[in-house]
Amino acid sequence: MGQQIESGVSSLLYDEQYFLSVCEGYQEFLSSEGDYLSQRLSEALAVAGIAPGMRVLDVGCGRGEILRHTARLGARAYGVDYASVATRLSRQLGDIEAREGRFVGVYQSDAKYLPFPEASFDRVLMLDIVEHLYPAELDVALREARRVLRNGGRLVVHTAPNVWYDRYAYPVVRFVRRCMGQGARYPQNPRALIPANLKVHVNEQSLLGLRRNLRRAGFIHVQGWLSTPPQRRQENWLFRMARRVLFDLPPFAWFFEREVFAVGEK
Repeated sequence: MGQQIESGVSSLLYDEQYFLSVCEGYQEFLSSEGDYLSQRLSEALAVAGIAPGMRVLDVGCGRGEILRHTARLGARAYGVDYASVATRLSRQLGDIEAREGRFVGVYQSDAKYLPFPEASFDRVLMLDIVEHLYPAELDVALREARRVLRNGGRLVVHTAPNVWYDRYAYPVVRFVRRCMGQGARYPQNPRALIPANLKVHVNEQSLLGLRRNLRRAGFIHVQGWLSTPPQRRQENWLFRMARRVLFDLPPFAWFFEREVFAVGEK
């Protein structure tokens, strides 16, 4: 018998409101129609090392801004998403790039069943999608990503939050904030910081877990790292010092940094 796969998150939960008011990078998207990327998306795109002439697949392409930037780098940009709203938003940006002579192809498809032949792409991007896939789904999606990559091709993954932050660091943060009278902003369930995530975040990753998942899917030369976007908070010297220790020095950083990146090759 084949591996049983959990029933996935309904695509209907990913409506226009989600992509334009919740999904990572929406503020930059609304202010620039995708011309500017958030820090985490910019970092992931830079790691991909995209060059003119490459074929690049963005799995879970969302609003399409990564496709826009990929095409402007001279690559042939392909995107898949199983939410109809996402494919519509991505095609709108793709049509703008097409008028400038750049190729952007957008397809409605599940990450577990990519509609492309083996060895079709030089790069596959999975940005802010793995936390939306149940563990068995993620295993299949990663194997699919590897299948469509050419030998020597690269997979780039970004996910947030770091599950070690949610499990171990967030309770400490919440306790401190409650002592400061700010408890109302810090619910017991860290997913509830963004209420929409209660229904769509089902599989947050740690750095070690994400690297292990890539290796299990057959990727080689797997590397991973943690990051945190700038907070820009007005805090006293004690909090600034604590933040520097907790976010910059191991082993504390393994628990307090919230962004997880990984790269693997075929």
